[in-house]
Amino acid sequence: MDSLTQIVLGAACGEAALGKKIGNKALLFGAIGGTIPDLDVFVGRWIYNNEIDIMAFHRGFMHSILFTIIGAFAFGWLFYKLYDTGKRKQTTTLKDWIWLFFLSLFTHPILDSFTPYGTQLFAPFSNYRVAINNISVADPMYTVPFLFCMIVLMFNKRNTSKRKLWLKLGLGISSVYMLLTLFNKVYINSVFKKSLQSEKISYMRYQTQPSILNNVLWYGVAETETNFYVGFYSLLDSSSTVKTWNKLPKNHHLAPATDKDISTLAWFSNDYYNLIDKGEGVIRYNDLRYPS
Repeated sequence: MDSLTQIVLGAACGEAALGKKIGNKALLFGAIGGTIPDLDVFVGRWIYNNEIDIMAFHRGFMHSILFTIIGAFAFGWLFYKLYDTGKRKQTTTLKDWIWLFFLSLFTHPILDSFTPYGTQLFAPFSNYRVAINNISVADPMYTVPFLFCMIVLMFNKRNTSKRKLWLKLGLGISSVYMLLTLFNKVYINSVFKKSLQSEKISYMRYQTQPSILNNVLWYGVAETETNFYVGFYSLLDSSSTVKTWNKLPKNHHLAPATDKDISTLAWFSNDYYNLIDKGEGVIRYNDLRYPS
């Protein structure tokens, strides 16, 4: 999800791991841990000079379970050595820091996996992108209450029951909302499936996802042999059907699938793409997982 959400979740993980021992500093270190996986947008630019490869590198190895395990020990040891000096000597343990970074690093890609972008949890052993598609990459209804709870938490002393209460509230409210989006996803899938059948569209597969910044307006794309059908549905609609479907020709013949860039883009978009000839040798690639 967006950087702010990952910072908030990481801070909550830091509080859960070390809040009783080091207070608000635990929020800071947890936020750092929650940010580390997204540094792959910078690392990718050090490795590649092709924008497509840089894009494909994001949410790759640095969002994997293996990286979480390695990073928990590496960053845990590093920050323990940096912190365990002077008056702070022996106020924390190496195990505390490993646990803090494991929680903050692990929850980052797990949260990302609920979004449509896709996350390579099993890299480098598999390039499969986990994408449950039940929440937008940025959703204020998930983030704002969570952020509010963490801010209130900061103004309570580290050993008080109120601090623990606000942590539970932040985690609890965000988790309940995430569960609600999963229920919405199941319902939306049934609406799109029924609508495709009623329109007698012989689809091979389809997927749905919420539009940006909300979980009310949903977008769906269905694939047939030669076309894609895209449509929108709102939870506020009076009827449980998609009223309008837009038909988009695939035009995959316009560029060879064996082309390296096309192959990478097709993998990235899970083959939900079409091509448009813009003339003068220019071909436009459209990732149909996202409305345009």
